[in-house]
Order: sequence, then C-alpha cells, then structure tokens
Amino acid sequence: MALHLRGTTLPDGTHRDLWLLGDRITFDRPSGETRTVADGGYLLPGLVDVHTHPGSPSEDEPVFDPEVFAEQIAAHRDAGTTALRFPGLLGEVPAALREAPDTPRMITAGRWLAWAGLSRSADFHTVTDDLVTAAVAETKAHDGWCKLMGDWDYEADPVPYDILRAVTEAVHAVGGRVAAHCQSARGVLNASRAGVDSIEHGMGMPEECVELMATHGTVYVPTLTTFARRVPDIKDNPRGRLWHEGHRIMIRRVREAHDAGVRVLAGTDSAPFGNVATEVEHLIAAGLPADVAVGAASWTARDFLGLPGLVEGGLADVTVYDADPRVEPGVLRHPRRIVLRGRVVR
Repeated sequence: MALHLRGTTLPDGTHRDLWLLGDRITFDRPSGETRTVADGGYLLPGLVDVHTHPGSPSEDEPVFDPEVFAEQIAAHRDAGTTALRFPGLLGEVPAALREAPDTPRMITAGRWLAWAGLSRSADFHTVTDDLVTAAVAETKAHDGWCKLMGDWDYEADPVPYDILRAVTEAVHAVGGRVAAHCQSARGVLNASRAGVDSIEHGMGMPEECVELMATHGTVYVPTLTTFARRVPDIKDNPRGRLWHEGHRIMIRRVREAHDAGVRVLAGTDSAPFGNVATEVEHLIAAGLPADVAVGAASWTARDFLGLPGLVEGGLADVTVYDADPRVEPGVLRHPRRIVLRGRVVR
C-alpha cells in the first residue's frame, strides 16, 4: 500500500500531494489503495546530522558499544533525523543495523586517522606514518569518506600541507572524499589549501580560508553546538583566552563563508543525540538566514551527501511539522510525523 502525504513541500514551498512507493517518492497518484499519513503542515526532507559519533557510553569512555550505538541512533531518528554522517567512528556499524528499515541512513568515514608526526594524539585515534595509504584504505572500506586529524593540539604544529595535499589527491583519485578535523588556525589553513571536502570545526579559521574553501568547493561544518557547550568550562588563562578567541572567529566565519558561496552544514558532535535542531539555532545566531540554516540540516546536507530530497524518485524520508521551520526554527524540535525509508516511525 502506498503512503500519501499532503502539505507544503520544502524548500520550494509548493502545496502538493506526494506518495511513497516503498523507499521512493512520486507525485503521480499510484493505482491501488493508499493510506494518508499526513494532511497539512510542512513536509521537510528528513533531517541530517553530518557530524556525530555515536557508540560510546560517554566522552570519557572511548570504546564502541553496539547496544549504545543502537540507542543513540534511535535517539537521532526519534528527533526526525533520518540520515547521519560519522566522520570518525570507534567501531564498525553493526551489519544488522546498516539497512534496518527503522534506522537512519548512515555514511561512515571509518576510523579517525592521525599522522604520527602530530605532537599529541588521543587514545581513540589510529596513528600512522603513511597517512595516504591509510586514508585510501578507509575510503574504500567505508562509504567513500575518510577522516583526517589535520591537527590536534591547537597550539602545536598541524599536519604539513604537502601531506594533506597528497592524501586529498589520492582519495579523490579513487572517487572518495576527505573530512578534516581542524581546531587551529594553521591546521585550517593547510586543509583549506589542500582542497579537502569538508572542514570540521574550523576553530580560529584565518580569513583567507573562506576564499580557498569557495574555490575548492569545500563545505564547512562548524559544530557550534559542542563548542558552545564547552565554553563555560574554559579557564581564564592564556590558553583559555586563545580558545575563546578561536571560537569567536569560528562563529564569524560561518556567515562569511555563506556569503562567499561556501555551503555550511549542520553537525552536532555532541550529546544529547538527536539534537541537530540546536545546531540550526546556533547557525542562525551566527548570522545564517533561517532558511539556509534549516537547509544545512536538511535539503542542502542531503544534496551534499547524495541523498535526494522531495523530488520525483527521491528517497522516502519526510518529516512533517505544523509550522514552517524557515519561519519558526524551533518547530524542528517537535515533528508531527516522521517517515523513514518509506515507513512511518513516529
């Protein structure tokens, strides 16, 4: 039986009917029996969190627990998040969950990869001397992505530009994409010059990086939610003041990047899981127009990840709201109906 929804589709703002045939959308009424699951409201392509790391019981426990992973991605789903990108995961996605009908679509970059030359690294990083080979291997083994630590300690030397460029060229040669963790000014600059596909965080981003990202087609994932959560705990000392200044610069660059034509996407990098609506609010506070911020967690993110939205033949991920989230972004916290892979999950 086909499912039927009627409402205002976003981002185009057209009031129309759509039907779900399995995991696909059609605007042509199919023959046979149909069931209306939404009549009225606003139909949004399912939400996306492009930077989340589920699977660990807490930030202090860098281990992968499949049961915890299942619980945390369910929390994403129940908030209307129907697609997730994992730029770094401590374990492999359990096979039973990968294509389960009630779990969000998942795109993983495999392990965090840290170059052995970094002065400091965390326990959860996979440290290697041969970053190029490791990056290509992770790209091929997962969903066409790898995750590099462009730096770690924001006061220390980052991965050199020539290594980042070699990794990027090698990964692009096999049809993959590179996500780069950057939390130092020099780290962001090297990654931007190298032409990576996404800058994650971008703390202290130099102004020249905006033009470099626009030139290379690099997207910006600032993860403002996790930085805002940590601000109260940063001490007032020289290192803490450097952190605060880097955070302020990062917020400023969000609007500048958008104005330069860089796509800004929504990623939380933070518990509680299923909280991408908070990231949308932070992006608006940083100066993004509300419709752009909502798109950063929906249609713009889906387009970047190759997940069609509410178009003929698109994927059957639809979240229904009583109000227009472009006008009332807070409504993202209160979905009326969630449809995932053509099935009503809420």
